[in-house]
Amino acid sequence: MVANVKVIRKIEGRVDRKNGGVLNRLLRVTAYARVSTDDEDQRNSYQSQLSFFKAKIKDNPEWVYVDMYADEAISGTLDYKRSNFMRMIDDALAGKFDMIITKSISRFARNTVDTLKYVRMLKERNIAIFFVEENINTLEMSSEFVLTILSSVAQQESENISNHVKLGFRAKMERGELIGFNGCLGYDYNPETKSLSVNEEEKKIVEYIYNRYIQGYRSNTNCKRINRK
Repeated sequence: MVANVKVIRKIEGRVDRKNGGVLNRLLRVTAYARVSTDDEDQRNSYQSQLSFFKAKIKDNPEWVYVDMYADEAISGTLDYKRSNFMRMIDDALAGKFDMIITKSISRFARNTVDTLKYVRMLKERNIAIFFVEENINTLEMSSEFVLTILSSVAQQESENISNHVKLGFRAKMERGELIGFNGCLGYDYNPETKSLSVNEEEKKIVEYIYNRYIQGYRSNTNCKRINRK
């Protein structure tokens, strides 16, 4: 007796997790990065991360580079302050790419709630997030347990860094040092002594502004008058 054997053909291409269909096109991959707030470091950091992600995507024959979104590192704790992050989410929901690749969970979001919220939101649209350092693809993970633990660790690290920065600022204030000084009308700053001195020329402008304000003139009126001089 000869048994009927059904040969199952190998599926070529990627499988659509929603309907089981085959996706023959390349996976459209975008990248998300957070860069330094310093101008020079920002340029270097952005170019460095751009090169890294492009090389990472190029190494995979099933991926094609789409774009890169980047925000300043200082805004990593609150998602609504990261304009490019929110633009990326909107583009993802609009179907502009299939995967987001980012260096680590801490670069994507700094708290567990946001991490899980966006992972779930994008997963419903069959959009993956690939965390390079953790080697996690959100469409391939069996549960959220590991992601939750690692995200909690990233959140704690962020809070620790924030506390250290605040303590550093407080220590500087107690020593009488300036914090984040970028110039002030009417004063000159000496970076060696970290002290301020009155700028005699600009002093006249400051006194003029205050006198006009006391007389009841509005700030926009004062600005127009000063600019005409």
